[in-house]
Amino acid sequence: MLDDFMIRAALAALGTALAAGPLGCFVVWRRMAYFGDATSHAAILGVALALGQGMAVFPGVFATAIAMALAVHALSGRGLAHDTVLGVLSHGALAAGLVAVALTGGVRVNLELYLFGDVLTVTRGDLAWIWGGAALVIGVLAWRWRRLLTATLSPELAHASGIAPRREALVLTLLLATVVAVAIKVVGALLITALLVIPAAAARGAARTPEAMA
Repeated sequence: MLDDFMIRAALAALGTALAAGPLGCFVVWRRMAYFGDATSHAAILGVALALGQGMAVFPGVFATAIAMALAVHALSGRGLAHDTVLGVLSHGALAAGLVAVALTGGVRVNLELYLFGDVLTVTRGDLAWIWGGAALVIGVLAWRWRRLLTATLSPELAHASGIAPRREALVLTLLLATVVAVAIKVVGALLITALLVIPAAAARGAARTPEAMA
């Protein structure tokens, strides 16, 4: 069955959607769309580094996205405005990635594949990464749903309940980096944020509870 490229494409799209859907709700609730841009732009640098080292693309993208997520989390609240930090890191990572792609010797890189995605080129190995990442995201969201939701709705209430809002924010940033790595070949680095924001924003008006929206 997996020998059919259309079946692989459908499974890849489904796995990506299952991960991006519920996480996109937190992106909308927390107004993290620009953070999604920063993490996805870093993915291009991960692609260049992975191909330059002869590695698989997914581990390189995942590592770079995690590094960006940790950098944004560490720099938040250090005196600079949050949007300033995101702007510098986002466009800096994109520029560094494009330069790294151009300097990658001996490897021909189809940049459009990673900027805009091409779901029809998904392989069996890609499916394993996509569904593994989707399972991780869904599992962590199910495990920490109440904590994440409380920290999102009211940091003060979270503190009173013994929940550390900053720790929950870190969990969300790491999950977002995972979704970026999962979605890089399906929708591309430039469209990942749209996949997170648009379905969640559309569901917001039709749902009465956070769970129904997710």
